[in-house]
Amino acid sequence: MQQKVLIVGASGLVGTAAAISFANAGWQVVATSRRRPELLEHPNIEFVALDLQDQDACATTCAQLNGISHVVYTAVYEMPGLVNGWSDPVQIRTNGQMLENLLRGLAQNNDLQHVTLLQGTKAYGAMVGPMRVPARENQPRVDHPNFYWVQEDFLRAHAAEHNYAFTILRPQMIVGPNHGVVMNLPPVVGVYAAIRQAEGLPFSFPGGVDRALEAVDTRLVGDACLWAATNSCAVGETYNLTNGEVFSWRDMWSAIAAALDVQPGDDEPLSVAEYLTQREDLWNQIVREHDLAPNTLAQIVGESHHYADLCFAYGATEPPPPIFVSTVKIKQAGFTQTYDSEESFCYWLKDLRGRRIIP
Repeated sequence: MQQKVLIVGASGLVGTAAAISFANAGWQVVATSRRRPELLEHPNIEFVALDLQDQDACATTCAQLNGISHVVYTAVYEMPGLVNGWSDPVQIRTNGQMLENLLRGLAQNNDLQHVTLLQGTKAYGAMVGPMRVPARENQPRVDHPNFYWVQEDFLRAHAAEHNYAFTILRPQMIVGPNHGVVMNLPPVVGVYAAIRQAEGLPFSFPGGVDRALEAVDTRLVGDACLWAATNSCAVGETYNLTNGEVFSWRDMWSAIAAALDVQPGDDEPLSVAEYLTQREDLWNQIVREHDLAPNTLAQIVGESHHYADLCFAYGATEPPPPIFVSTVKIKQAGFTQTYDSEESFCYWLKDLRGRRIIP
């Protein structure tokens, strides 16, 4: 019998990737989000619109879903400006309620077997102080305001009550094809490069001090979701996810420039968020001149331009505390997939160009 998975937040980075991974593996996939995903054309994927913040609508929709055995929950509510919302009680409460609305509704009409929940490395407290290096999944919980703990505590209690398994994944700086989302750098970098070129300026690195970082290709995260759903060793476990290496922006910058056919230049520290939002008219002109898909600047960057300032360490004069996570646990459990971070970033930039999202 074909198994049936519900991908929640399917228009986002991980949701899209997970839906593709499950569909390619022969699963029946129900993809749900508020807006229809642009990248999910597959015969095994059915789309259902769902607003998780609407409790009544969520209950009605869940009652109509039958045969759901697995769930991959990737939905997130983020406030404008991104970073300041991470500790906001409204954002925390909203994200907790969204997961609760979904799982309470699904449990009434489906035989749930497994739920995969997405967190991130904010779980290790980098926003409130230095992380342990490397951050490991078995370290004590860092007590700070964030919605991860609200969701995780509910999931553990609900899973025990309804007798289903769960796995928690913590990816680090996800890179993929989706534009207009909250935390994906390739569309932002592509728009930044196009505007710099249109102004006759070099593709200069806009950040602060250099440092080593980790990232993860969204294809790896999608495949990890499939692995977690189909391997008993993942039951009740939490796993960090990265590509398996570190990188620095300055070392990667020339490869990114080559992928975009632009010329790099000397560093020019600036806020990418401010720089882009002040040039919306120029972006519209670029769209017309290059016959790009008719997306506004906001439809391209979402909230990811704020994320770019954070990832590029804009304004930093001293290296921020390191954010390194160990992925030994999931590799020892049998999931050993890796990606070259430079190739991954350039792959998705070329994908965006091929789809006429950026020039």
